[in-house]
Amino acid sequence: MSSPHIRPARHTDDTALAELDRAVWSPLHAVQPRPEPPFEPFFDPANPPSYYLVAELDGLVAGYLRLVRPTRLDCNNHVRQIQGLAVADRARGRGVARALLRAAVEESRRQGARRLTLRVLGHNTPARKLYESEGFAVEGVLPGEFLLDGEYVDDVLMGRSLTE
Repeated sequence: MSSPHIRPARHTDDTALAELDRAVWSPLHAVQPRPEPPFEPFFDPANPPSYYLVAELDGLVAGYLRLVRPTRLDCNNHVRQIQGLAVADRARGRGVARALLRAAVEESRRQGARRLTLRVLGHNTPARKLYESEGFAVEGVLPGEFLLDGEYVDDVLMGRSLTE
């Protein structure tokens, strides 16, 4: 079995990433309704390829991670935030998410960031365990922040230092 190859996204990834995003949609991690046709392009002016890292396995797109500045404020420029992580079902259990997280840490450091943060739904136990194993800690909880399928779900704020 090959290891995941992580690279910057390209405009030509649009269709593959859009299909992946639709295929892995789940109430475990999504706060938006299930995507329905007509489907929008994956990339747009607010979400250019430069915000994404792509994982490939055996030459095929297997996952992505969206890495951005959480605000436009200069005083917050030392922070990067993960705002999306998806892995194809066929690639689960092959280290894709872990490789994307580690690449996000390195890319954040390359950009001069000192902190990396993310938000995860409270009921997404597998993701929370993965993030904790990669050095993220719970830094806050917004109780009942989302109403999903008739249930109130916490929004868990996690972060880690990039200087250690």
